[in-house]
Amino acid sequence: MSVETIKKRSTVRKLAPRYRVLLHNDEFNSMEYVVQVLLKTVPSLTQPQAVNIMMEAHTNGIALVIVCALEHAEFYCENLKNHGLTSTIEPDE
Repeated sequence: MSVETIKKRSTVRKLAPRYRVLLHNDEFNSMEYVVQVLLKTVPSLTQPQAVNIMMEAHTNGIALVIVCALEHAEFYCENLKNHGLTSTIEPDE
C-alpha cells in the first residue's frame, strides 16, 4: 500500500446527517409576519427566498426552509414555533 493510498483513506470524513426544516401553512399569521419571522430566524435567507418559502407553504401547505445539521435544524424549528409558526424537522434522505 502506497503512502498516497493511506493519506486518501485518512482524509475521508463522514458528513453529519442533514435535516430539513419545514414550515407548515397556518390560517392565523399574516404573510408579512411569516416573512419577517423567517428572515429573523434564519439569517442566511434573503427577502425573496423568505417570500418564496412563505408562498410555497401558503399554496402547498408545506415548504422547505433550510437543510442543515440537526442542532441548527432544532434551533430554527424552535424559533419558528416560538414566533407562533408551525414547523417540523425531518431527516434529509
